Amino acid sequence: MPLERLIGVLEQLDQKHLILLELAKSKKKIVMENNMDSLVQHLNQESRLLKQVEQLEEARMEVSYELLRERGIKSQLNLTITELARLVFDPEDKNKLLSVQSRLSHTLSELKEINEINQKLIEQSLVFIDYSLDLLVGRPNQEMTYMHPDQKSNQHARPGLFDTKA
Repeated sequence: MPLERLIGVLEQLDQKHLILLELAKSKKKIVMENNMDSLVQHLNQESRLLKQVEQLEEARMEVSYELLRERGIKSQLNLTITELARLVFDPEDKNKLLSVQSRLSHTLSELKEINEINQKLIEQSLVFIDYSLDLLVGRPNQEMTYMHPDQKSNQHARPGLFDTKA
């Protein structure tokens, strides 16, 4: 029965996203500790899980179309779970479907939050690295571009820790 398979696929999607959520939480610690080897391993795990999620998402769409055909709808619409639940008339089945949808939605919102935090941490790390490099090497002079001799300022760029002109 397509409805039972749909519920099963949604539960598998929720499980994969829960694993991704745990990886994202541990990735936050790894980014803060600047452990690049562990970060690469986590990224590889995430990549494998995302491929599995993609396959499950394709299976979800196929089962959704089967459910539509079973209900006599010959459309290839990409309906949401809420819209599909309107086609389910058995209250128990409808509750199962909406319950799985609710859990998956909650997991996805948590994952989105953690990923946004991780993205900000990585951006801050990159800003810090850029700042550190500027302190060590100094900002590149703008002598490469033309400036009218009367407009030249007498300000000299502070050289970094290393003198690149030496």
